[in-house]
Amino acid sequence: KWFLLSTVSCLLESVNLCSGEFSLNSKWIKIFVLTISKNKTFLSLFFFPRNFFTKRTKELKPAVQSAPGWKLFGKVPPRENLPKDSKIIQQEYEARTGRMYKPPPPSTRRKNIEFEPLSTTALILEDRPANLPAKSVEEALRHRQEYDEMVAEAKKREIKEAHKRKKIMRERFKQEDNIASAMVIWINEILPNWEGMRATRRVRELWWQGLPPSVRGKVWSLAVGNELNITPELYEIFLSRAKERWKSFSETNSENDVEDVSASVADREASLELIKLDISRTFPSLYIFQKGGPYHDLLHSVLGAYTCYRPDVGYVQGMSFIAAVLILNLEEADAFIAFANLLNKPCQLAFFRVDHSMMLKYFAAFEVFFEENLPKLFLHFKSYSLTPDIYLIDWIFTLYSKSLPLDLACRVWDVFCRDGEEFLFRTGLGILRLYEDILLQMDFIHIAQFLTKLPEDITSEKLFSCIAAIQMQNSNKKWAQVFASLMKDNKEGDKNHSPALKS
Repeated sequence: KWFLLSTVSCLLESVNLCSGEFSLNSKWIKIFVLTISKNKTFLSLFFFPRNFFTKRTKELKPAVQSAPGWKLFGKVPPRENLPKDSKIIQQEYEARTGRMYKPPPPSTRRKNIEFEPLSTTALILEDRPANLPAKSVEEALRHRQEYDEMVAEAKKREIKEAHKRKKIMRERFKQEDNIASAMVIWINEILPNWEGMRATRRVRELWWQGLPPSVRGKVWSLAVGNELNITPELYEIFLSRAKERWKSFSETNSENDVEDVSASVADREASLELIKLDISRTFPSLYIFQKGGPYHDLLHSVLGAYTCYRPDVGYVQGMSFIAAVLILNLEEADAFIAFANLLNKPCQLAFFRVDHSMMLKYFAAFEVFFEENLPKLFLHFKSYSLTPDIYLIDWIFTLYSKSLPLDLACRVWDVFCRDGEEFLFRTGLGILRLYEDILLQMDFIHIAQFLTKLPEDITSEKLFSCIAAIQMQNSNKKWAQVFASLMKDNKEGDKNHSPALKS
């Protein structure tokens, strides 16, 4: 009976806690125990009533669920409200348990240090902590002197940097004023009288200083000319041709078409497919020629139209940079006209058609003036058998638009349109002169890597001062004469005897 009494007491206590409808009373418990001990059926009915675990939603207040989980014989419904903040959870916990949260005590790592220096430099001015020996008078004076010297040096650096910034701003303002005044001269005086003034000394000097961006495209078009007599209507015709070819490439994947195209060396319209791959690598830092950019389709159209216009040349890597620079300064049809005429020049045609014989003549002429202007660096390159094709090909193929910063490349283009192919090789010698001291300390691999990727901090003033110091004369012969003599020697001599051509 006592065992049964304790069991029932526990059961009633659980019922009392769950429903709040029962209260413990020893008198009623004794009567209850005596009754159920005589009636086993009643005992079984009491312990397992039908509605013992039924929910009483009306009697109980709905509990706020703080998180989804499980309860006895049922799943807690998902929480609809937003997650509680950690402070709210902490407050509820304190209200329920009556315990206050005590944050951990602050770190006592520096409890013995009587100062908090603002910098490592200021450490020498502070006294040592109490647990260390104090500074002597001499040491304190020496630290004060060292600190004063450091502060003085910092002030000197700040003043020097401030002067440098002011100087850069003054030069920028001066350059903007020069561009504005030059623009007025070009628009009002030179362009209306182009044929009569283009060769004058005054115009050539203005040209050397750089063309104003507002007239750059117009001057380039006039300087390059239109010997091919290309019209905007002709551009539209070849653009339509390119679109048809692109459409056929996308609709059919016939291998026979590829074989037919590869069988004909002169027909290079199949190189249209290479344009899509190369455009994404054109001035990637600008994000204007990549897919989705404002000039992507325009560049694609100009290159595609040229490929159909000159199937004997086709598309060659490097053309996208030249076309991109023209598109930035000219309208679409004008950019195509300038692009086609520019690539029709002897130097560009030799490189883009990969005419090895002509390319070797250009390299040989370059080495003549290389040895004339930079003899020490020339011998250094010769000692490593470093030939001009290793670094010149990329420069000439892209007209320096890939190797130099874009604004500096445009200034190189300005003078290139004035002086022709000679200035391309003169610019190459100017770059070698600018970095001569560095290159003399390098071996073959480092020289090739350095010239393949030039420093990004190169400035137009330094480069053009080095270019101006290059003399394009050898034994009183200018570039054109030296190149003509090399062409003449090639025609008269036996080509098979040339070790360069054999290689």
